[in-house]
Amino acid sequence: MQKKRQKNKTIKRIVIFLFWVAVWQLFALCVGNRILLAGPWETAKAWLANVQSTDFFLTCLYSLGRIGLGFVLGFVAGSLFGILAYRFKILRDFLSPLMTFFKSVPVASFVVLLLIWWGSKGLSAAVVFIVVLPAVYISVVQGLSAVDGKMLEMARVFRMPLFNRFFYIYRPALKPFVDSCLGICLGMSWKSGVAAEVIGTPDFSIGERMYMSKIYLDTAGLFAWTGTVIVISFLFEKAGLFLWRRFCNWNPGFGRSVSQETKDTKQQALDWELNGLSKTFEEKPVLEHISKTLESGKIYCLMAPSGAGKTTLLRILAGAESSDGKEVAGGRRLSMSFQEDRLAEHISAVENVMMVLGSERKEEICNHLLKLLPPESLDKPCCALSGGMKRRVSLVRAVMAKGDALLLDEPFAGLDEENKEKAIKYLLKNQRGRTVIVATHDEQDAVHLGGEVWKLCE
Repeated sequence: MQKKRQKNKTIKRIVIFLFWVAVWQLFALCVGNRILLAGPWETAKAWLANVQSTDFFLTCLYSLGRIGLGFVLGFVAGSLFGILAYRFKILRDFLSPLMTFFKSVPVASFVVLLLIWWGSKGLSAAVVFIVVLPAVYISVVQGLSAVDGKMLEMARVFRMPLFNRFFYIYRPALKPFVDSCLGICLGMSWKSGVAAEVIGTPDFSIGERMYMSKIYLDTAGLFAWTGTVIVISFLFEKAGLFLWRRFCNWNPGFGRSVSQETKDTKQQALDWELNGLSKTFEEKPVLEHISKTLESGKIYCLMAPSGAGKTTLLRILAGAESSDGKEVAGGRRLSMSFQEDRLAEHISAVENVMMVLGSERKEEICNHLLKLLPPESLDKPCCALSGGMKRRVSLVRAVMAKGDALLLDEPFAGLDEENKEKAIKYLLKNQRGRTVIVATHDEQDAVHLGGEVWKLCE
């Protein structure tokens, strides 16, 4: 059925193409002047004559080299400037007028100006560079700005290497923006590049041949070179998109985070001293004068009504949020399971944990996940997993990561009693002497965990 459908689609395209060729031929016959409008037959003969000439392929290669060089330089420069502008807002403010200028000024103005400055040599490459640069820059800035801030926060807590952040957090956010940008820029590169060649007429260029066709009123030759440009532009666009999609689908493995570089030995936990810790949002107090000594190696069940500041307190302990003028002593190496799952949806459960721990521990990661998840779920993308399964993946990631403390924000939410019991047993078995703080609404969790109840509102 699929082959038949594809065959019908191909036949349909051929019929449409032949229809418009016939329309073209009819108009050429009606005009009756090959200078004003050459027909498809005359154009085909002119194209065959071009192909048979000794310098046809050399001309195409030179134009491809110039335009390709301009595109690559524009893409690289636009990407680098976009990354720097995303990182430094002041640079974005300074670059904004320049990019607006590049987008707004007609290409012909740049062509004439560049001809005055350095002549026709390298003209098409420079023009293509100017066309591609602002489009790529804007797409990269928009893509990076669309990255989920919660995923970046998770990466900071786990001290994830930049390599992993780029490929598995930034790259998926960039993809839709760059996809759209490339679809436009690859085609525009050839239109602007050939237009620059027509004006500058550099040696061994398609633009020069089109200009000579105009000089000699060779309409068929002009149509033949135009067809050549269309074919090369089409192949250039397909090749560029193919390489970009291969890059987006490429899995380069996972770098090892700083927090995972030591061997998996029992952690030496540290006492935490909270002395009058407070937090205010928009002049509204969320935490007020929290003081407590958190003993090393002990489990605490942090309990309070929703909105009472449990998550805020855990975020302060994790270093993801600052408190109001009070430092939290001790316990700087930690791992955390957040209130949200904070998983990369496009990769599997195993890969999400490897993103933090590194590829070297893949076998160990699979063994841990199998204690809480069915085997068939391990290699599925996380977007195909249920909410309860994602919660367990997040728990395994936090438990396996090294540190002297483990912060768990509602780790059993959405789990049925059977899976909750498994998760608690898994946590207790893999505590490894760490201080554990579990934010929960259920007092039974404290009973099952054997932990001390810490009521935040008292």
